Amino acid sequence: MLPVKPAIMFLLSLLVCIFMFGTWLMSSLNLDYAQRAMSELRQRQITDTFYANLDRINAHHRQMEHNTQGLARMGGLFDSLQDSAGVTVQRLRQSLEQALRDFPDSYGGSVWFSDDQDQRALYAYRQDNNILVERIPDTDEQLIRQWYQRLVELDRQPESSRDPADNWMPAYYKASIDSAVISHAVLIHDNQQQPIGLAVTDWRAEDIVRTVSRVEVTPGTFSFLLDTQNRNLSSLSEATNVAKAQALINAIIDLNLYEQLKPQSTTRIISTRQLASPMQQLQLDLDQREHALFFSRTQAGMLFGVGVPQAEIDAVLEPMRRSNLKIVSTTALILLLISALILYLVAGILRQLHNLYTDSLTELPNRERLLVDLKKRRTASLILLNIDSFKEINDFYGHECGDHVIAELADELHDYLGRQAGWQQSRLYRMPADELAIWLPGKHTEESLMPQLDQLLEFISALRITWHSQDIPLNASLGAARNAQRDNNDISGESLLPGANIALELARLHKNNYVIYDERHRVRESYEQNLIWANRLKGALESGRIVPFFQPIMDIKTGRIEKFECLVRLLDEQGEPISPAQFLDLAKKVRLYRSITRCMVESSMRQFADLPYTFSLNLSCEDVLDQALAEHILDTVRSNKIGERVIFEILESEGIENYAAVRQFIDKAKALGCRIAIDDFGTGYSNFEHLLRLDVDLIKIDGSLIKQLDTNPTAMTICHGIVQFAEELGMKTVAEFVHSPAILEKVRELGVTFAQGAAIGMPSASLITEVTLTGSDSLDDIGEEPSDR
Repeated sequence: MLPVKPAIMFLLSLLVCIFMFGTWLMSSLNLDYAQRAMSELRQRQITDTFYANLDRINAHHRQMEHNTQGLARMGGLFDSLQDSAGVTVQRLRQSLEQALRDFPDSYGGSVWFSDDQDQRALYAYRQDNNILVERIPDTDEQLIRQWYQRLVELDRQPESSRDPADNWMPAYYKASIDSAVISHAVLIHDNQQQPIGLAVTDWRAEDIVRTVSRVEVTPGTFSFLLDTQNRNLSSLSEATNVAKAQALINAIIDLNLYEQLKPQSTTRIISTRQLASPMQQLQLDLDQREHALFFSRTQAGMLFGVGVPQAEIDAVLEPMRRSNLKIVSTTALILLLISALILYLVAGILRQLHNLYTDSLTELPNRERLLVDLKKRRTASLILLNIDSFKEINDFYGHECGDHVIAELADELHDYLGRQAGWQQSRLYRMPADELAIWLPGKHTEESLMPQLDQLLEFISALRITWHSQDIPLNASLGAARNAQRDNNDISGESLLPGANIALELARLHKNNYVIYDERHRVRESYEQNLIWANRLKGALESGRIVPFFQPIMDIKTGRIEKFECLVRLLDEQGEPISPAQFLDLAKKVRLYRSITRCMVESSMRQFADLPYTFSLNLSCEDVLDQALAEHILDTVRSNKIGERVIFEILESEGIENYAAVRQFIDKAKALGCRIAIDDFGTGYSNFEHLLRLDVDLIKIDGSLIKQLDTNPTAMTICHGIVQFAEELGMKTVAEFVHSPAILEKVRELGVTFAQGAAIGMPSASLITEVTLTGSDSLDDIGEEPSDR
């Protein structure tokens, strides 16, 4: 029965594919023909528009050339009349002004004679509705003189070798009119046809931009005019989006289109006008948006071009594509409905079976498949692979990158296992999250498995996986479990997965590359104890057996008890206190740490609500950075109205990284009258930085220094420095771990403000208000918890 299902799926799929292919082929041929015809029509439309505007610009060039030649004739006539009839320079000024009135397409005109007579070097230009005539400025005259010399040299050459474009000057800034211009110049000749001067007409940049801006093909069309120095005068200068327009202008300049011009024979002729000025075409890709550039030389040797967004060119084809898509979609839909009616049940069953045992991302067998395979009780080893720092990869590059890394790693591992002799019988599985599993059949010892694990790690570290051209470094941690144990007490196949999980956790915990599970280490028993303690801790919270114990703090000068430190204890079912060292770390793992802090704060506040003593509560950075918990603590202080008697001890030994958040809590607490102490001072990473950046009132010197005061001079020196530093900052100090009268005497000599420890009083459920100095010279007899909280 089973082979029939694939056969039916195959036959119908083949039929669907043939029909779909035929439909697609017919539709594609029809669409391709229509698109070609429409593209040619669109191309002709663009070409006609381009040449219409090119003709308009060339006409302007010709008009300017005609105007300049008219100025040159006028200059030659003036020179001949001045010699014979005494024509004055004033008459030249009037003639120049009238000539400019007759040349509406020119912005300005100059007449310059080479005899260095300043009164005959005149420049007329338009200003508002008037025409002004002035002497040519020195800066402009230097440029005209250079141009004159160049044109004189060209004038000596045969007329057949001259290029009319040589009479056009590239765009330059003309200071006299504060504008950029493109100028056309013609030599002034005397009656013997000898050059005696230069006539120049100017085309202002603003007028050029207006002239080239008249091109309209699509809404996004722009036009430009490049002079022979590749300077760009474009309609883009009037665009509202200045940054985008400037990027386009720079891109066009960078193309250096003069070098892109092809010989006429290599360009396809679309219009007869192209024979005179062949139009070139080039694609410009800017910010992932393509533009089609059409350009050609003008009569003046400049380069006129039009840019049209490719998307707007193709927009005319979109209706045909949509129509074609509707035809194909309708046909495909009918076919798919028929296919779905026949294979609905079969496909559903096959899909469910596939999804049940296959990972959708990697197409590898998944955890459910592994559990089924492990029940076969074959002798084997199981290796769990966890990608290191995968959360950082996900957070920084995104989940798509994370999926890509897993998929690539799975492919590479699959190929690696297939070609390596020691792994050829293995099977790769995709586990949840960032884990993969390798099932390796056969009996393996720890010694034989270790080289294979080393090779596997080397292979993973050497992998090159990229995401958007960025290398993603890969490292992994491994946890392995074997059926065969050293004591011949083999574990079952079903126990391999829990064993490999434990080994993997140990490898990550101890930062090892891999760990091979061994029953002799009794890690399962440790996990079992953690579960038992987690239940005990939860039960203690529910039944109110998390209670504060109070350790007295003595004022060394007065010898009186003025403060108490509230320390957490768990009472067992018989009422005996249990040290926090046995359950605080576990409480963090099982997320009960916050509940313990809340319980301690509320219980301690109730205890001291009606008592005159100051009391301190230990807070970790984790407590302070927990916004909800921090607000609850401050609300409790506020509601009990005892902020003046509350001291919050920040555990310095845990390190403080987020100063802004910690300081925010401190400021709010101080606003309620609370004081702040740094606990375990002398054990952390940046002690004095804490004092400088946090508004601290008390420093609690760590017991690891205090307990050595009578035996270690270095400890004495360090403590002396801390006390002196605190005094200069106006802070009080507290010595922890004062376990004997001898240590208390040393603390007194140092000038420490307060002391606490076994010599003064151990933590107890009731308050110790009278000092009875006790203690022992032996640290083993004092019974104080160094890790007390």
